[in-house]
Amino acid sequence: MVAGRGRAPVRSGPDVVVVVVGRGAVPAAIGAWFSRPAHRGGPAWAVRHTEEVPAVAPRDSLAGADVVVLVQHDADFTAYQGTPKAERRADGVAHAQRVLAAARSVGVRHVVVISSAMVHGAAPGRSVITDDAALIATDEGLVGDLLAVEAVVARARRRHTPLVTVLRPAALVGQGVDTMITRHFEAPRLLTVRGAVRDWQFAHVDDVASAAEHAILHGLAGALTVGSNDVLSPSQVEAVSGLRRIELAAVTAFGTAERLHRVGVLPAPSSELAYTVYSWTVASDRLRASGWEPHWTSAACLEVLLEGGTGRLAVAGRRVGTRDAAALGAAGAAVAFLGTAAVWRRARGRRRG
Repeated sequence: MVAGRGRAPVRSGPDVVVVVVGRGAVPAAIGAWFSRPAHRGGPAWAVRHTEEVPAVAPRDSLAGADVVVLVQHDADFTAYQGTPKAERRADGVAHAQRVLAAARSVGVRHVVVISSAMVHGAAPGRSVITDDAALIATDEGLVGDLLAVEAVVARARRRHTPLVTVLRPAALVGQGVDTMITRHFEAPRLLTVRGAVRDWQFAHVDDVASAAEHAILHGLAGALTVGSNDVLSPSQVEAVSGLRRIELAAVTAFGTAERLHRVGVLPAPSSELAYTVYSWTVASDRLRASGWEPHWTSAACLEVLLEGGTGRLAVAGRRVGTRDAAALGAAGAAVAFLGTAAVWRRARGRRRG
Protein backbone atom coordinates (compact mmCIF):
# COMPACT_ATOMS: atom_id res chain seq x y z
CA MET A 1 0.00 0.00 0.00
CA VAL A 2 2.03 2.93 -1.29
CA ALA A 3 1.29 6.42 -0.04
CA GLY A 4 0.88 9.34 -2.37
CA ARG A 5 -1.24 12.23 -3.47
CA GLY A 6 -4.90 11.33 -3.81
CA ARG A 7 -7.85 13.10 -5.31
CA ALA A 8 -9.01 16.60 -4.36
CA PRO A 9 -8.52 17.02 -0.61
CA VAL A 10 -11.36 17.64 1.81
CA ARG A 11 -11.37 21.23 3.03
CA SER A 12 -12.36 21.87 6.63
CA GLY A 13 -15.37 23.86 7.72
CA PRO A 14 -18.12 23.71 10.33
CA ASP A 15 -20.32 21.87 7.85
CA VAL A 16 -17.70 19.19 7.06
CA VAL A 17 -18.62 16.15 9.16
CA VAL A 18 -15.93 13.88 10.61
CA VAL A 19 -17.13 10.62 12.20
CA VAL A 20 -14.64 8.92 14.53
CA VAL A 21 -15.30 5.18 14.91
CA GLY A 22 -13.94 3.19 17.83
CA ARG A 23 -13.85 2.63 21.58
CA GLY A 24 -11.44 3.84 24.22
CA ALA A 25 -8.71 6.41 24.70
CA VAL A 26 -7.41 6.68 21.14
CA PRO A 27 -10.70 7.50 19.37
CA ALA A 28 -11.56 9.84 22.25
CA ALA A 29 -8.29 11.73 21.76
CA ILE A 30 -8.77 11.91 17.99
CA GLY A 31 -12.31 13.19 18.41
CA ALA A 32 -11.09 15.82 20.86
CA TRP A 33 -8.43 16.94 18.39
CA PHE A 34 -10.92 17.46 15.57
CA SER A 35 -13.31 19.19 18.01
CA ARG A 36 -10.80 21.77 19.24
CA PRO A 37 -11.91 25.40 18.78
CA ALA A 38 -10.87 26.93 15.47
CA HIS A 39 -9.68 30.10 17.20
CA ARG A 40 -6.88 28.07 18.82
CA GLY A 41 -5.24 27.73 15.45
CA GLY A 42 -6.97 24.65 14.08
CA PRO A 43 -9.55 24.37 11.33
CA ALA A 44 -13.21 23.82 12.15
CA TRP A 45 -14.92 20.46 11.80
CA ALA A 46 -18.30 19.05 12.77
CA VAL A 47 -17.39 15.95 14.77
CA ARG A 48 -19.44 12.88 15.63
CA HIS A 49 -18.37 9.75 17.45
CA THR A 50 -19.70 6.20 17.28
CA GLU A 51 -18.19 3.21 19.02
CA GLU A 52 -19.22 0.81 16.29
CA VAL A 53 -20.96 0.71 12.93
CA PRO A 54 -23.65 -1.91 13.57
CA ALA A 55 -24.53 -4.81 11.32
CA VAL A 56 -28.14 -3.58 11.17
CA ALA A 57 -28.58 -0.38 9.13
CA PRO A 58 -24.85 0.49 9.09
CA ARG A 59 -25.47 3.44 6.76
CA ASP A 60 -27.33 5.26 9.53
CA SER A 61 -24.17 5.59 11.64
CA LEU A 62 -22.29 7.39 8.86
CA ALA A 63 -25.12 9.30 7.17
CA GLY A 64 -23.97 12.81 6.29
CA ALA A 65 -20.29 12.09 6.93
CA ASP A 66 -17.59 13.58 4.72
CA VAL A 67 -14.68 11.92 6.54
CA VAL A 68 -14.46 8.73 8.61
CA VAL A 69 -11.60 7.93 11.00
CA LEU A 70 -11.65 4.22 11.88
CA VAL A 71 -9.47 3.45 14.92
CA GLN A 72 -8.41 -0.15 14.50
CA HIS A 73 -5.48 -0.04 16.93
CA ASP A 74 -7.36 1.27 19.96
CA ALA A 75 -4.59 0.70 22.54
CA ASP A 76 -6.91 -1.08 24.97
CA PHE A 77 -4.99 -4.15 26.00
CA THR A 78 -7.47 -5.24 28.64
CA ALA A 79 -10.18 -5.57 26.00
CA TYR A 80 -7.73 -7.23 23.60
CA GLN A 81 -6.61 -9.96 25.97
CA GLY A 82 -10.15 -10.60 27.17
CA THR A 83 -11.44 -11.65 23.73
CA PRO A 84 -10.60 -15.02 22.11
CA LYS A 85 -8.44 -14.69 19.01
CA ALA A 86 -10.95 -16.16 16.54
CA GLU A 87 -13.75 -13.92 17.75
CA ARG A 88 -11.50 -10.86 17.87
CA ARG A 89 -10.18 -11.42 14.36
CA ALA A 90 -13.56 -12.14 12.80
CA ASP A 91 -15.22 -9.17 14.49
CA GLY A 92 -12.41 -6.79 13.46
CA VAL A 93 -12.51 -7.85 9.81
CA ALA A 94 -16.31 -7.78 9.61
CA HIS A 95 -16.45 -4.35 11.24
CA ALA A 96 -13.86 -2.90 8.87
CA GLN A 97 -15.82 -4.28 5.92
CA ARG A 98 -19.02 -2.68 7.23
CA VAL A 99 -17.36 0.69 7.84
CA LEU A 100 -15.84 0.82 4.37
CA ALA A 101 -19.00 -0.36 2.63
CA ALA A 102 -21.19 2.08 4.56
CA ALA A 103 -18.74 4.91 3.92
CA ARG A 104 -18.85 4.25 0.19
CA SER A 105 -22.64 3.98 0.12
CA VAL A 106 -23.25 7.34 1.88
CA GLY A 107 -20.65 9.21 -0.20
CA VAL A 108 -17.83 9.63 2.32
CA ARG A 109 -14.90 11.26 0.57
CA HIS A 110 -11.98 10.17 2.78
CA VAL A 111 -11.46 7.27 5.21
CA VAL A 112 -8.47 7.23 7.58
CA VAL A 113 -7.65 3.94 9.33
CA ILE A 114 -5.46 3.96 12.44
CA SER A 115 -3.24 0.87 12.44
CA SER A 116 0.31 0.49 13.81
CA ALA A 117 3.87 0.35 12.52
CA MET A 118 4.03 -3.02 14.27
CA VAL A 119 2.78 -4.50 10.98
CA HIS A 120 6.32 -3.94 9.64
CA GLY A 121 7.86 -6.07 12.38
CA ALA A 122 10.71 -5.64 14.85
CA ALA A 123 14.03 -7.40 14.47
CA PRO A 124 17.68 -7.07 15.49
CA GLY A 125 19.38 -4.29 13.57
CA ARG A 126 16.35 -3.43 11.47
CA SER A 127 16.51 -0.16 9.53
CA VAL A 128 14.19 2.78 10.08
CA ILE A 129 10.72 1.95 8.73
CA THR A 130 9.66 3.99 5.71
CA ASP A 131 6.14 4.27 4.36
CA ASP A 132 6.77 1.70 1.63
CA ALA A 133 8.56 -0.85 3.84
CA ALA A 134 7.38 -4.43 3.50
CA LEU A 135 4.83 -5.91 5.89
CA ILE A 136 5.67 -8.97 7.93
CA ALA A 137 3.83 -12.24 7.40
CA THR A 138 2.21 -13.46 10.60
CA ASP A 139 -1.14 -14.67 11.81
CA GLU A 140 -0.34 -14.21 15.49
CA GLY A 141 -1.65 -11.83 18.11
CA LEU A 142 -2.39 -8.15 17.73
CA VAL A 143 -0.19 -7.83 14.66
CA GLY A 144 -2.13 -10.62 12.93
CA ASP A 145 -5.36 -8.78 13.75
CA LEU A 146 -4.06 -5.53 12.27
CA LEU A 147 -2.76 -7.25 9.14
CA ALA A 148 -6.14 -8.95 8.59
CA VAL A 149 -7.90 -5.59 8.70
CA GLU A 150 -5.27 -3.93 6.50
CA ALA A 151 -5.93 -6.62 3.88
CA VAL A 152 -9.58 -5.50 3.84
CA VAL A 153 -8.49 -1.87 3.55
CA ALA A 154 -6.09 -2.69 0.70
CA ARG A 155 -8.95 -4.17 -1.31
CA ALA A 156 -11.10 -1.10 -0.64
CA ARG A 157 -8.35 1.16 -1.98
CA ARG A 158 -8.77 -0.34 -5.45
CA ARG A 159 -12.14 1.38 -5.77
CA HIS A 160 -12.41 4.94 -7.02
CA THR A 161 -14.03 6.19 -3.83
CA PRO A 162 -13.55 6.90 -1.01
CA LEU A 163 -9.93 7.99 -0.69
CA VAL A 164 -8.28 5.72 1.91
CA THR A 165 -5.30 6.43 4.15
CA VAL A 166 -3.71 4.07 6.69
CA LEU A 167 -1.70 5.63 9.51
CA ARG A 168 0.92 3.38 11.09
CA PRO A 169 2.24 5.09 14.23
CA ALA A 170 5.20 4.14 16.39
CA ALA A 171 4.52 3.04 19.98
CA LEU A 172 1.44 4.95 21.11
CA VAL A 173 1.45 7.19 24.17
CA GLY A 174 -1.31 9.31 25.71
CA GLN A 175 -3.84 9.47 28.49
CA GLY A 176 -5.54 6.10 28.90
CA VAL A 177 -3.32 4.31 26.36
CA ASP A 178 -2.73 0.70 27.46
CA THR A 179 -0.47 -1.41 25.24
CA MET A 180 2.26 -4.01 25.40
CA ILE A 181 4.77 -1.15 25.36
CA THR A 182 3.23 0.91 28.16
CA ARG A 183 3.02 -2.22 30.31
CA HIS A 184 6.65 -3.00 29.57
CA PHE A 185 7.51 0.05 31.66
CA GLU A 186 5.44 -1.26 34.59
CA ALA A 187 7.86 -4.17 35.03
CA PRO A 188 10.38 -4.09 37.90
CA ARG A 189 13.19 -4.08 35.33
CA LEU A 190 13.52 -3.33 31.62
CA LEU A 191 14.16 -6.50 29.69
CA THR A 192 16.96 -6.32 27.13
CA VAL A 193 18.33 -8.97 24.81
CA ARG A 194 22.05 -9.55 24.82
CA GLY A 195 23.75 -7.99 21.79
CA ALA A 196 20.73 -5.90 20.72
CA VAL A 197 20.46 -2.12 21.03
CA ARG A 198 16.79 -1.17 21.38
CA ASP A 199 16.18 2.46 20.40
CA TRP A 200 12.89 3.98 21.54
CA GLN A 201 10.51 6.15 19.55
CA PHE A 202 6.95 7.08 20.45
CA ALA A 203 3.90 8.66 18.85
CA HIS A 204 1.55 10.74 20.99
CA VAL A 205 -2.12 10.29 20.16
CA ASP A 206 -2.38 14.06 19.52
CA ASP A 207 0.27 13.73 16.81
CA VAL A 208 -1.59 10.77 15.30
CA ALA A 209 -4.71 12.94 15.22
CA SER A 210 -2.85 15.84 13.63
CA ALA A 211 -1.38 13.45 11.04
CA ALA A 212 -4.90 12.25 10.21
CA GLU A 213 -6.08 15.83 9.80
CA HIS A 214 -3.04 16.69 7.68
CA ALA A 215 -3.64 13.69 5.40
CA ILE A 216 -7.27 14.75 4.94
CA LEU A 217 -6.44 18.38 4.22
CA HIS A 218 -3.70 17.43 1.73
CA GLY A 219 -5.45 14.50 0.08
CA LEU A 220 -2.76 11.97 1.03
CA ALA A 221 -3.63 8.36 0.28
CA GLY A 222 -2.03 5.03 1.13
CA ALA A 223 0.14 4.09 4.10
CA LEU A 224 1.88 6.74 6.23
CA THR A 225 4.13 6.09 9.21
CA VAL A 226 3.82 8.47 12.19
CA GLY A 227 6.34 9.13 14.93
CA SER A 228 8.23 11.71 16.95
CA ASN A 229 11.32 13.33 15.48
CA ASP A 230 13.74 12.11 18.14
CA VAL A 231 14.82 8.60 19.12
CA LEU A 232 15.94 7.69 22.64
CA SER A 233 18.87 5.41 23.41
CA PRO A 234 18.56 2.65 26.04
CA SER A 235 20.70 4.66 28.46
CA GLN A 236 18.48 7.72 28.05
CA VAL A 237 15.37 5.63 28.71
CA GLU A 238 16.93 4.08 31.80
CA ALA A 239 18.00 7.47 33.13
CA VAL A 240 14.54 9.00 32.70
CA SER A 241 12.56 5.98 33.91
CA GLY A 242 14.84 5.10 36.79
CA LEU A 243 14.48 1.44 35.84
CA ARG A 244 17.46 -0.86 35.71
CA ARG A 245 17.81 -3.28 32.85
CA ILE A 246 18.16 -7.03 32.95
CA GLU A 247 19.95 -8.59 30.01
CA LEU A 248 19.20 -12.12 28.85
CA ALA A 249 20.10 -14.22 25.85
CA ALA A 250 17.42 -14.09 23.17
CA VAL A 251 16.81 -17.83 23.40
CA THR A 252 16.15 -17.51 27.14
CA ALA A 253 13.86 -14.51 26.82
CA PHE A 254 11.77 -15.85 23.95
CA GLY A 255 11.77 -19.42 25.27
CA THR A 256 10.46 -18.28 28.65
CA ALA A 257 7.81 -16.09 27.01
CA GLU A 258 6.70 -19.02 24.84
CA ARG A 259 6.35 -21.31 27.84
CA LEU A 260 4.35 -18.68 29.73
CA HIS A 261 2.09 -18.18 26.71
CA ARG A 262 1.60 -21.90 26.25
CA VAL A 263 0.35 -22.37 29.83
CA GLY A 264 -1.94 -19.35 29.57
CA VAL A 265 -0.03 -16.86 31.72
CA LEU A 266 0.56 -14.56 28.77
CA PRO A 267 -2.20 -13.87 26.22
CA ALA A 268 0.22 -12.59 23.55
CA PRO A 269 2.44 -14.93 21.52
CA SER A 270 6.14 -14.93 22.33
CA SER A 271 6.92 -13.49 18.89
CA GLU A 272 5.47 -10.16 19.99
CA LEU A 273 8.11 -9.87 22.69
CA ALA A 274 10.24 -8.61 19.79
CA TYR A 275 8.46 -5.24 19.93
CA THR A 276 9.79 -4.57 23.43
CA VAL A 277 13.39 -5.70 22.87
CA TYR A 278 14.09 -4.74 19.24
CA SER A 279 13.76 -1.38 17.48
CA TRP A 280 10.88 -0.44 15.18
CA THR A 281 11.38 3.28 14.65
CA VAL A 282 9.64 5.03 11.76
CA ALA A 283 10.58 7.77 9.29
CA SER A 284 7.22 9.54 8.75
CA ASP A 285 8.82 10.36 5.41
CA ARG A 286 5.88 11.32 3.22
CA LEU A 287 4.04 13.16 5.97
CA ARG A 288 7.09 15.30 6.65
CA ALA A 289 7.70 15.85 2.94
CA SER A 290 4.19 17.34 2.71
CA GLY A 291 4.79 19.72 5.63
CA TRP A 292 3.59 17.80 8.70
CA GLU A 293 5.64 17.94 11.89
CA PRO A 294 4.97 16.22 15.22
CA HIS A 295 4.44 18.38 18.29
CA TRP A 296 5.57 15.78 20.82
CA THR A 297 9.13 14.52 21.26
CA SER A 298 9.87 10.95 22.27
CA ALA A 299 11.39 12.32 25.47
CA ALA A 300 8.15 14.11 26.36
CA CYS A 301 6.13 11.04 25.37
CA LEU A 302 8.19 8.89 27.74
CA GLU A 303 7.35 11.26 30.58
CA VAL A 304 3.64 10.89 29.77
CA LEU A 305 3.99 7.10 29.62
CA LEU A 306 5.75 6.91 32.98
CA GLU A 307 3.25 9.23 34.64
CA GLY A 308 0.37 7.10 33.35
CA GLY A 309 1.93 3.95 34.82
CA THR A 310 2.55 5.42 38.27
CA GLY A 311 1.39 3.06 40.99
CA ARG A 312 1.13 0.03 38.71
CA LEU A 313 3.39 -3.00 38.79
CA ALA A 314 3.54 -5.94 36.43
CA VAL A 315 5.34 -8.93 37.94
CA ALA A 316 5.67 -12.46 36.60
CA GLY A 317 3.05 -11.93 33.92
CA ARG A 318 0.28 -10.02 35.68
CA ARG A 319 -0.50 -6.62 37.07
CA VAL A 320 -0.49 -6.77 40.83
CA GLY A 321 -3.98 -6.36 42.19
CA THR A 322 -5.81 -7.12 38.92
CA ARG A 323 -6.66 -10.14 36.79
CA ASP A 324 -5.19 -8.53 33.68
CA ALA A 325 -2.28 -10.26 32.06
CA ALA A 326 0.20 -7.65 30.97
CA ALA A 327 0.99 -9.19 27.58
CA LEU A 328 4.40 -8.17 26.35
CA GLY A 329 4.88 -5.90 29.32
CA ALA A 330 4.08 -8.99 31.32
CA ALA A 331 6.40 -11.09 29.23
CA GLY A 332 9.15 -8.63 29.96
CA ALA A 333 8.25 -8.65 33.64
CA ALA A 334 8.04 -12.41 33.78
CA VAL A 335 11.30 -12.97 31.95
CA ALA A 336 12.98 -10.25 33.99
CA PHE A 337 11.61 -11.87 37.15
CA LEU A 338 13.03 -15.24 36.20
CA GLY A 339 16.28 -13.65 35.09
CA THR A 340 16.59 -11.83 38.42
CA ALA A 341 16.01 -15.10 40.23
CA ALA A 342 18.82 -16.63 38.21
CA VAL A 343 21.11 -13.76 39.18
CA TRP A 344 20.23 -14.28 42.84
CA ARG A 345 20.93 -18.01 42.57
CA ARG A 346 24.31 -17.35 41.00
CA ALA A 347 25.15 -14.80 43.67
CA ARG A 348 24.20 -17.22 46.48
CA GLY A 349 26.29 -19.91 44.81
CA ARG A 350 29.33 -17.61 44.76
CA ARG A 351 28.86 -16.74 48.42
CA ARG A 352 28.68 -20.42 49.37
CA GLY A 353 31.84 -21.02 47.38
